[in-house]
Amino acid sequence: MLTLLARRIGSLVLTLAAVSALIFVVMDVLPGDPASIMLGTSASPDTLAALRLELGLDQPLPVRYLQWLSAALTGDLGRSYTYGVPVAGLIAERLAVTLPLAVIAIVLSVLIAIPLGVASAAMRNSALDYVGGVLSQAFIAVPGFWVALLLILAFSVTLGWMPAGGFPGWDAGLLAGIKALTLPAIALALPQAGVLTRVTRASVLEVLHEDFVRTARAKGLPRRVALWRHAVPNALVPVVTILGLQFTFLIAGAILIENVFNLPGLGRLAYQALAQRDVIVMQDVVLFFAGLVIVMNFLVDLSYLVLDPRLRSRTR
Repeated sequence: MLTLLARRIGSLVLTLAAVSALIFVVMDVLPGDPASIMLGTSASPDTLAALRLELGLDQPLPVRYLQWLSAALTGDLGRSYTYGVPVAGLIAERLAVTLPLAVIAIVLSVLIAIPLGVASAAMRNSALDYVGGVLSQAFIAVPGFWVALLLILAFSVTLGWMPAGGFPGWDAGLLAGIKALTLPAIALALPQAGVLTRVTRASVLEVLHEDFVRTARAKGLPRRVALWRHAVPNALVPVVTILGLQFTFLIAGAILIENVFNLPGLGRLAYQALAQRDVIVMQDVVLFFAGLVIVMNFLVDLSYLVLDPRLRSRTR
């Protein structure tokens, strides 16, 4: 167990190092000079050279990478070229919007997908199964930004129940913040619920044909109890895998939804940094997204050992 954990941690560190190098190189070759963008096209060559020297842009690529990485390891993510404030503060401020949005979306996805997937598997080929299949396929096929526009039209413009966009800040109260995030969370949750429903149904169907479930039923255990006590817990491994991937996607992939609803989240920050050629912000945000994906995959791997005792016995 400890050997496996050490191997996984070593792999995590190496992956983060490789991803950070790739991010830095890709950002460096993007067109556009940050100094020119900050000063404008009318700036003199001497002024540009002075600013490049101040920003450290005159250093060779390997030197700049090592300086950036060593500073990032100490929590210093540098200062934004555009906003002139520490990038760590920007990320923390925007994460206060994106993280609750992702949590609400993943909770909604689970509340929709798990009962629907389990019920579809338990009543295979029934009307409910067909309805669940159609709904899950529709959730997957319909683009999230289009769902967002329909939600705004229905619940904001027509009914006036929800705000059409913007975020009042958590200082305005928990209810106001959750109300502002409800429609974006639904738009994010529906496609993920479609995927999770199909995975849950397939996994539960597979487990229902296992010998231990048939044995439990042969011993007189009611069908509902055998389903939820034996089949569903053993079908959770692939479901947890999808949940881990979905959570990171909801944080890193919410750029369109955050722009539709004008939410000041991490996705919108990344979009603005790209438009303004704020390289240091782009590097740090992308590194944060990549690190989040890698760490989440690591935690999902560890959850397998908790959910499936057979895996623990293999690692001894």
